[in-house]
Amino acid sequence: MRLLITASAAAVLATMLATGAGAQTLSKDELIAQAVKAAPEQLRAGATVVNYDAKGDPVVLREGNNGIVCTPNRQTTSFSVNCYGAALRAQRDFEAKERASGKDAKAQAADLKAAMASGQLKPPPTGTAMYMLMGKTEASARGMWVVLVPNMTAEATGLPTQPTDKGTPWLMRAGTPGAHIHIPQAAPAG
Repeated sequence: MRLLITASAAAVLATMLATGAGAQTLSKDELIAQAVKAAPEQLRAGATVVNYDAKGDPVVLREGNNGIVCTPNRQTTSFSVNCYGAALRAQRDFEAKERASGKDAKAQAADLKAAMASGQLKPPPTGTAMYMLMGKTEASARGMWVVLVPNMTAEATGLPTQPTDKGTPWLMRAGTPGAHIHIPQAAPAG
C-alpha cells in the first residue's frame, strides 16, 4: 500500500522534473541559488543541491547537512524547482535515469512501482516533505508544499479534501496510500 504514496509523490514531481537544457546556461552558484528557492528560508543554507546530466546521473552541486535535497529548473518552457526530504533521494535518482532513457510517464510510473514492490527502492516515511515552486516564469512562480500522510482521512486530520479559494491546506487522495497534505503558498517564495 505504501507503494502508491510514492507513486503519487512521483506524479507530483514528474511534471516538474522534465529533462531540459534551460538550466545549463547558469553558473553553479546561480543553479544553487535557484534550486533552494522552493525550500522554506530557514532550510535553504543547509540543503544539498543536485542536478542531473543527460544520462540521468546525479551531479551534486553542493553537499548539505540538513536532510533537504533541492534541484534547479530543468524546464525549457516554464519554471519549476523543488526540494524534498532526503528519504526521497534514491527515488529521484531512479526517476532521472528513467527520464533520460526516454521512457514516457506511464512506463516510468510502472517501473517505479516495480522497484518499490521488489524492494529496490524504499517508500519514504510518513511526514516526508516536498517543496515546489512553479510557474510560467520564475517571477510568476508560486509555491506548494506537500507532506506525505498515507491512508490519512479528513476526519483524522481535520482537513478539507478540496482546495479552497483562500489557499489553505487540504488533504488530497484522502484515505488512500497516496494521501498527502497540500499547503499552497500565497505569494512567490523568493
